[in-house]
Amino acid sequence: MVPSHDTIYALSSGVVPAGIAVVRVSGPAARDAVLALCGVVPPARMMRLVEIRGADGSLIDNAMVVYFPGPGSFTGEDCAEFHLHGSRAVVSTLQQELAARDGFRLAEPGEFTLRAFRNGRVDLTEAEALSDLISAETELQRQFALEQGAGRLRGLYEGWRAEIVDMMAMSEAAIDFADEEAVPDEAGADLAARAEELAGRIEAHLTGSKTGEVIREGFRVVLVGAPNAGKSSLLNRIAGREVAIVTHEAGTTRDVLTVDLDLGGILVRLFDTAGLREAEGLVERIGVQRSLEEARRADLVLEIQDMQCPATIDLPEIDAPVIRVGNKRDLVSAPGKFDVAVSATTGQGLDKLLELIQQHARDAVRHNELVPARQRHVELLGRCLASLRRIDPGDEVALRVENLRMAATALGRITGQVDVEDLLDVIFSRFCIGK
Repeated sequence: MVPSHDTIYALSSGVVPAGIAVVRVSGPAARDAVLALCGVVPPARMMRLVEIRGADGSLIDNAMVVYFPGPGSFTGEDCAEFHLHGSRAVVSTLQQELAARDGFRLAEPGEFTLRAFRNGRVDLTEAEALSDLISAETELQRQFALEQGAGRLRGLYEGWRAEIVDMMAMSEAAIDFADEEAVPDEAGADLAARAEELAGRIEAHLTGSKTGEVIREGFRVVLVGAPNAGKSSLLNRIAGREVAIVTHEAGTTRDVLTVDLDLGGILVRLFDTAGLREAEGLVERIGVQRSLEEARRADLVLEIQDMQCPATIDLPEIDAPVIRVGNKRDLVSAPGKFDVAVSATTGQGLDKLLELIQQHARDAVRHNELVPARQRHVELLGRCLASLRRIDPGDEVALRVENLRMAATALGRITGQVDVEDLLDVIFSRFCIGK
């Protein structure tokens, strides 16, 4: 990221043309820009209708402008927003006027939020939740992002870190004041027990990491079966469009195709895979291998069988539950022994199949519970847990303190309290420009 002493600007609303376009400005010269372009600076946090004029006096737009003096703004700096008519010409002309001013430049992706983090307006968990909220596609993703952004995760992790810091203080007191009677016994003998109790809470929290992954990345449902079982036809029927090529020739599907569904507010991702059989060529062998890999990564597997001639397939060892789906129900008189019978041609049984998928997806998601939101959190919590579990009552006090320090550092890196410079570019570059 570029140093933050510049004043930055960007289109912060949707793609133009649109009814309204919002251009955001943040930095030390934000107020000067409002005064130069509008001839007046509105009272703080009060929107005013003004004429926006260029350096040559020409009218750019009649627009609403609002000014937020720092530190009481989103970024913690002086900020302004120009609410313009959303034409490309209007936005482009205003941005050209801003670019011509000394010390002004176009913001990089995520730079407004990065400045908010650097100025203590948000921590990293709240910044990441904001990114998730912007990209939310389902109701559950929206709720999850709002819960993470409300500061609950930060409170949990900072509370654990405070406990570890207290244990460090007691341990260091045992070193510095070993001869003093005022140092409580827990500074030594009870430290390992306290560390283990906290480790248990962290471990329980980590068991919810799958929930966060499912909500953010989607519940993975993989369709497997023999060639011509009707997997691609079923995918097309569910999607309501022709996603996959369907022919009577075996082995048509060579790659993994994906359809995203919103089932009860949960993002469900359906993966159509190549038919499982002894492949006849290199390309098909690659397709079959990818099918097996997807099955191993699945949260739920749909084993699709042609009810006219059911064919058992050898599935790899997988942890996910399997639903046996009989397809081509319209062509047989009896459904046979399947969990659900469907027809990709007529749509018969699809409601029940989708209901079963939704139930499995719902079971995979924990509601009203704080869970790690990202893989980064999971990895750092794992480091913290490992450090706490290394604490042994028989160790030297200095070694215990070092393990506690590493545990506290790992938690601090989640919220951004300590040593996160190497993470910032990775985290904030994933934001859109203007946020």
